[in-house]
Formats: sequence, structure tokens, C-alpha cells
Amino acid sequence: MIKREFQALNLLKEDELYQIHHGAMAALEGDGVEFFSREARDVLQKAGAKVRGENVFLPRELVMEMVAQAPSEFELHARNPENSVKVGGYSTVHAPGYGSPYVMDYEQNERRSATFKDYTAFTKLNGYSKNFDVAGGVIVEPNDLPDNTRHAKMFEAAVKHTDKCLMGSSMGEKKAQECLEMAGIVFGGIENVRKKPALISLINTNSPLQFDPRMLEAMMVYARNNQPVLFSALAMTGTTSPVTLAGAVVQQTAEILSGIVLAQLINPGTPVVFGSASSVVDLRTGDLAIGSPESVKMFSVIAQLGRFYGLPSRGGGSLTDSLLPDAQSGYESMMVLLSSVLSGINFMLHSAGLLENYMTMSYEKFIIDDEILGMVGEYARPMPVDQDTLAVDTIIKHGSGGHYIADEHTFRHMKEMRIPIISNRERFAAGGELIDTAQRAHEYYKAVLRDYQDPPLDQKIEEELNQYTAKLEKEGNQ
Repeated sequence: MIKREFQALNLLKEDELYQIHHGAMAALEGDGVEFFSREARDVLQKAGAKVRGENVFLPRELVMEMVAQAPSEFELHARNPENSVKVGGYSTVHAPGYGSPYVMDYEQNERRSATFKDYTAFTKLNGYSKNFDVAGGVIVEPNDLPDNTRHAKMFEAAVKHTDKCLMGSSMGEKKAQECLEMAGIVFGGIENVRKKPALISLINTNSPLQFDPRMLEAMMVYARNNQPVLFSALAMTGTTSPVTLAGAVVQQTAEILSGIVLAQLINPGTPVVFGSASSVVDLRTGDLAIGSPESVKMFSVIAQLGRFYGLPSRGGGSLTDSLLPDAQSGYESMMVLLSSVLSGINFMLHSAGLLENYMTMSYEKFIIDDEILGMVGEYARPMPVDQDTLAVDTIIKHGSGGHYIADEHTFRHMKEMRIPIISNRERFAAGGELIDTAQRAHEYYKAVLRDYQDPPLDQKIEEELNQYTAKLEKEGNQ
């Protein structure tokens, strides 16, 4: 988790922010949002929304009343209490990539379908790093597992190989309920999970202005059980949203707010995150440009809107459009991640590993991004200024032309500098072998996986999880 000690950057002026807000309110009242769930529409209609077919029109008074009920920050609990995190305020919580169906094979220089072996390996890399707070979710899509048990096997792997915070499936009511029951096994019962939220789930909108029935069903399970919900729009400029950045932000704000209203009506006080995975589209090719400065602007505005509504925000990540773990992937990822932290994003999916927009995960890129996270985290830390660090007496002692290498003050502080994990700070040596960053990352991740040890897990919990997933597999085969 990265903690800022400084105010977040605001991209928009106050009057511009209000224009975005009023535009979103006008969209909710004038065109509405399609909710493909009878139950959801009934809840909204009972609260005063107008319903026409599957379209729901939300009065701004209802929207603001419900938004005010959501907490400005909340705690997400891990099975190791030391790894629990607070979402909101001046912190940025990090989770790795999410949802990629492919993995880049660095040695073969080609991408392939992701497998459960890949999921397990990325989970272990997540567990090893000090820069990630959330495991679970869909780090990659394990295409070799059947759909009916995939979510459970991923959840089980996240629990076994890490002791960090967890994500639940958003693929329908049944899978959400099963993740909740598995969390109950880990945390001593579902009632404990309700009291101390332990699952956060990603609920995406279908831009423009729609909610998928599976996402709605899953969201309602989590909201009824007081689990945090990460609402995110996935608007693409010029295709599923207006081509202008301001227009895209208006639309996604309307989408996100409508989901938050439903969650609060189901269970007032449900923890929610105001989020975005939206991006610009390069209309020359029709491809996303998630590593572009225009996409970064949208993330920055989302963070500012989150503060405007008094809600934690989600956006950013180590995002790139590059197909390889190369220089482009590095400079784009650093730009998106650093600017998102500076803008005050509170929850960051896709913090490591992504290539090719959101389509591919790379082991080497994961390690490079882990390095970037460490650098940004160090940058965000305050620079201590006190009598000792000012070192005035030491400066006077050595005077002009002196040196500090053997001074006691140097010995006392010399280990405070962050040590990189793969960055090279050595001088050029004639005849020495030159190894590029991707190769160093390749060798590093291999070593981590070779030596990785799972955190301790109560044997009874492990056995119950095994029995639970075995039961689902048996039911799926019938």
C-alpha cells in the first residue's frame, strides 16, 4: 500500500467538476440506465425511481441521498491481520492484473492461453512482493479449468499461497454466494465476514449505460452481506462513449452512481468504490490506448470525483499498449501508475503484469512493475526533516573539501535508501555481459517461484476448502 503525505492533484477546476456532476445527473434523469434484472428494477422503483421497460430513471435527490450513505473509507480484512488494509483517504491499495486471457511467453516470444498453473505462479509472485495488498480475483483467466469451478479454484489458490486480502467472483449469484461461503470457511463463519468485510468484488458496467444481469446478481449478494463493491465503468471513447474526454467522464459517472444507488438501497452503508477502467480509443486503428496521457486524465478526474462524492476511487495501474516488456511498456506504465497515485486513486487494479491493453499478462512485466511500485512508494514517503537529518553539525565538521564516507552520521543512515530488485546501477565493464531489464526480470521471477514458501494456513481450513471445491467439481460433473 502506498501512503501519500501530500494533497492529491486536481486536474479540473471546481466549476468544471460541477459541470461533470450536473451532466451525469441530467443523463440519469433524462435517459436513465438499463438494469437487466427485475429484482434490481423493483428495488429502484420502490425507492422512487421511474422505470420504463428495463430503463431506470434516477432523480438526483435520490442519487445524492444514497451516495451520502456510503462510507468515505473502509477496512478490508485479510486472514493475516497485518495485511488488512484501509481503502480511502491518503492511501493507494494495490492488486495485480485482472482478467487477462493470455500470457506472454518471453522465451518463445509469443503469447499463449493462460492456465491455472499461470494463475498459481502469479499468485505466488503477488504473495512474495511487499507492494501488493490484494490477491485473488482473476489475475489471469485459467482457460484449462471448467467455468463452473474456476472461481472456486482461484479463490482456494489465493488463500493457500498468500495471506493477503481477497476478491470474490462477480459472475452471477451462485458464484458470488460460493465465494462468500468459502470466505466463511477462512474467517470463521459468514457472520464474521459480514462484521469484518473480507471480499471485494469488481462490478463493471456495460457502457453505454447498462448493467449486465450476472454482475447485478453478484453485486446484490455482496451488498446484502456487507462486502465492498468496486463499481467500474469501461467506457471507450468514440465507440461506447462520447469521443470527448469530458463526455466520456459524464457518462461513466452516471453509470457508476446508478450502481452505488442500488447497493445502498439493498444495504445502507455498503462499502463501495467509485471506479473506472475506461480508456480512449485510437480511432485510426479501433484499438484501445490505455497507456495514453488521455486515459490518465480520465483516471485523474475519477479520483477527483471520488473526493467530490466522498467515496474511495479506483483507476490507473501499470497500463501499457505494448506487446512486449520493453521500453514502451516501462514508460507508459510509470506514467499511468505515478500520475494515478499523485491524483489520489485509492484502489488500483492492474498494478502489475499487463501488456497489450488488458489482454495479456507477462511474468517479466510483473517484476518490472513491482520495481516501479517500489520506486513510486518510496517517492510518496515523506522526506524526514529534523535536527538529525539536516546534518548541520556534520556539514560544519567536515567543511569545504571534506568527505562523509567514514562519518558516523553516514553509517547511521546509509541503509535508508531503497534497494532495487532488478534495476542495474553498476558501471560499464569492458568485456562484461550486458543483460537487459526484461532478462533480469525473467531470472528474478524464476528464482522467486523456485524458493517460494506458502504462508502458514490452518490445516482444518485447508481441508474444508479442499472439500468445498471437490463438492463443486462433483456437482459440475453430474
